[in-house]
Amino acid sequence: MKAWPTVSLPRRKAIQTLAVAACALSGAAALPALAQSGWPAHPVRLIVPFPASGATDLVARVVTQRMSQELGQQMVIDNRPGAGGTIGTGEAAKAAPDGYTLLFTTSSTHAISPHLMPRLAYRADKDFTPIAEIGGAASILLVTPSLPVRNVQELIAYAKARPGALNYASSGNGTIVHLNTAAFAARAGVQLTHVPYKGTAQSITDLSAGQVHLLFDSIPTGMPHVASGRLRALAVTGEKRSTLAPELPTVAESGLPGYSSVTWFGVYGPAGMKPELVARINQAFNKAIQHSEVVASLARQGVEAAQPRTPAQFAAMVQADSARWAQVIKDNKITLD
Repeated sequence: MKAWPTVSLPRRKAIQTLAVAACALSGAAALPALAQSGWPAHPVRLIVPFPASGATDLVARVVTQRMSQELGQQMVIDNRPGAGGTIGTGEAAKAAPDGYTLLFTTSSTHAISPHLMPRLAYRADKDFTPIAEIGGAASILLVTPSLPVRNVQELIAYAKARPGALNYASSGNGTIVHLNTAAFAARAGVQLTHVPYKGTAQSITDLSAGQVHLLFDSIPTGMPHVASGRLRALAVTGEKRSTLAPELPTVAESGLPGYSSVTWFGVYGPAGMKPELVARINQAFNKAIQHSEVVASLARQGVEAAQPRTPAQFAAMVQADSARWAQVIKDNKITLD
């Protein structure tokens, strides 16, 4: 057997030095975050394409407060409302892909509006870089107290016996409230009459008075009316029960298996961001939403903090959600007219 050649001590040390240097170089290449260690060097602008003090804005402020502490730089919210969130979203798409302008948004701008507004100023699937999922908010199914139903099955039976007689309120054509009910009616096999409002305030008043019969509302805004006796709650739309109303079953467990609707909140950047920068920002948001104070604050707003996901996992979730709402919109011939 041929013996390995011997190596002198000085030469061995030289080889070891070169090996260490090579490992250091490869390690630097394997740690792309080091290349972005300068981010953030100054405040980060976070566009929220909805009004200040609205649901999305409040969620964004909870998260950005923690992010500012984590990053050592201020994350500044810039509210750019209008056209169902599409104006601010379009503005974010035009920003430089340097990580200093990000978009905090919801299902409406990336999973719903593209199927309702063909002339958007942005392409949801091409003009953005998915970064992080923040959380999701289920809705609550409310009925007027005068309606003689106590659960989802009784509501379905009552509606089937009276096709088209029950009216449901929404906050407008094409909104998540509208789509939630259209999907519910289709799966339950019932005919309901749509009554769109410009918001939920007037619809709550009319629901309690029996002018309309049912409404899918947010849990934080709906539950106080349930507690006062003005409205009756039947179920929640999430895949599991809500911590804000644990006594309420989900729609799925109430007799409509597979029904689920959760409004997600997420963060995007403009298209063209470097992968190492995206990973850095994703890690920061994932850490922020796991903080106990953030989890508790989001829960009080009816939002369950997301489990940490990669940008690719977030993108896949949005793609599936978009396909689902596209089908609901098509099947129900929903338009903004």
